[in-house]
Amino acid sequence: MVGKLNNIYFIGLMGAGKTTIGRLIAKQLGMVFYDSDHEIERKTGVKIPLIFELEGVAGFRKRETAALEELCQLENIVMATGGGAVLLPENRELLKNNGKIVYLRASVHDLWLRTRNDKSRPLLQGGNIRQKLEQLYIERDPIYAGLADCIVDTGAQSANEITSYIEQLIKEGIDEEVVKQT
Repeated sequence: MVGKLNNIYFIGLMGAGKTTIGRLIAKQLGMVFYDSDHEIERKTGVKIPLIFELEGVAGFRKRETAALEELCQLENIVMATGGGAVLLPENRELLKNNGKIVYLRASVHDLWLRTRNDKSRPLLQGGNIRQKLEQLYIERDPIYAGLADCIVDTGAQSANEITSYIEQLIKEGIDEEVVKQT
C-alpha cells in the first residue's frame, strides 16, 4: 500500500477503540500509526484537557484541524482521530480526500464501560457520563456513518478479532459501500 489514498483513518466516539485498533492494524499492515490527539499534545507540550481549559473547544478544534492537515499529507499511515474531529466540514473533506475511513461504532453502554473512570476526557468531566455519551452518540453517529467507507461494530469482540476483520476488509479493498459487522 503506497500513497495517501491508501491511508486508513479511524473515526468514532471516545472509547470506541480507535487508538487500540489503529495501532494493531498499522502493525499488521506494516504502516505507521498516528493518533491525532497525541500529535496535538506532542506539538503543544501539554495535555488536551489543559488545551480545553485554556483555549476552549474552539481553540482545540483549530489545533485539531492543523494536525489533521499535516497528518493527511503523509502516506502509508493509519490514524486514529479525536472523536470530534469530524464535526468541522474541512476536517471531513481532509479525511475523505486522503484515505479510507473506518467508523468504529460502539453502543453507549460499551462506551460508558470503557470511559467512565477516565479523567483525561474533557467532554466527559462533571455530570452524568452516560447521559453525555448518549448525547454525543445522537449528535455524531449520523456524521460518522455518512463519512465512513466502512462501519465496524466494536461490541463483544476482542481487539484482535476486530483487527482481523478490518485487515480482511482492507485486503479485499474497502470501497464506497458500507460494510457492517454485527
